[in-house]
Amino acid sequence: CKILRCNSDYLAATLGPGSPSRGDAICSALRSYAHCTRRTARTCRGDLAYHSAVHGIEDLMIQHNGSREGPTNPPRARPPPPPGHRSLQAGQVCDYERSFAARHGRAPSYLHCAAFGDPHVRTFHDDFHTCRVEGSWPLLDNDYLFVQATSSPVAKGSNATVTTKLTIIFKTMKECIEQKVYQAELGNLPAAFQDGSVTGGERPGGSSLALREEVPGQHVEISASYIGTTIAVRQAGRQLSFSIRAAEEVAQAFGQEQDLQLCVGGCPRGQRLSRGQRGHGRQLAQAAKALCKEVLPVEDLYFQSCVFDVLVSGDANFAMAAGVALEDARRFLPNAARLHLYQ
Repeated sequence: CKILRCNSDYLAATLGPGSPSRGDAICSALRSYAHCTRRTARTCRGDLAYHSAVHGIEDLMIQHNGSREGPTNPPRARPPPPPGHRSLQAGQVCDYERSFAARHGRAPSYLHCAAFGDPHVRTFHDDFHTCRVEGSWPLLDNDYLFVQATSSPVAKGSNATVTTKLTIIFKTMKECIEQKVYQAELGNLPAAFQDGSVTGGERPGGSSLALREEVPGQHVEISASYIGTTIAVRQAGRQLSFSIRAAEEVAQAFGQEQDLQLCVGGCPRGQRLSRGQRGHGRQLAQAAKALCKEVLPVEDLYFQSCVFDVLVSGDANFAMAAGVALEDARRFLPNAARLHLYQ
């Protein structure tokens, strides 16, 4: 609703330097004001300021003995942009990096989150948790994105769980994309959104959301340049993994009611597991370490998670899941010094 712009244009025409004193000039300004409110009628019909303006114009017209028909004021000239300001062109609105640079004069900051294996969650703040989280839990829930992971026990009777389903919703953004939903399940990593499309739809900025299949059945990448975000969804063995590089401004666009997000706060305290290796036997532990060392030479938290997953599941594919999670972190992290995390 742009009723405030109509209000400011009218005030500038009647209260600024050289403002009119004659009734006919004031009526011209009122007719311009009325035309402006009519242009905003559809989007402002539920706005109190809009209805106040409409009734106020009628009252002022009566006071000044004005008519609805007649000349109007020419559009008010907009002030020139400040020195160094770069205005947005039509194609830049749905290009987050360019629009951010035009608004702030610098490149945006980025954050990284991942969920893989047991699942292990690396939060936007570089906390690292291993979770039991059975059922459906939100990884992200902000003004632009909703991501939900569904987890099931890795083995019968086990406390450890793995992600078996991912639902990703790109919320409608008026200038750029229609709402798009991507859903992956074990054994089904689609190469398109739920409606069969691979872009953000028919809107002018539809191409600013694009899905591509990197490895059939194993790796899908979704680029959302209109919000400066890239998502990787993978399947390795009997688990799905999720990895994201998101603009900091986007990742932090949520309210108090959206307080449960694993990418923001990690796993709730009561849902965290220790990555200890007790109860598996020395020989098995050594074999798991040797397997993980081939994929993860640095003994960081990715390595520890790999050992834990291989021991709990008995599935060597979990070593691959930890390896690709580290590679995604290498691609998505803005600061290479933050790549390896340690206990």
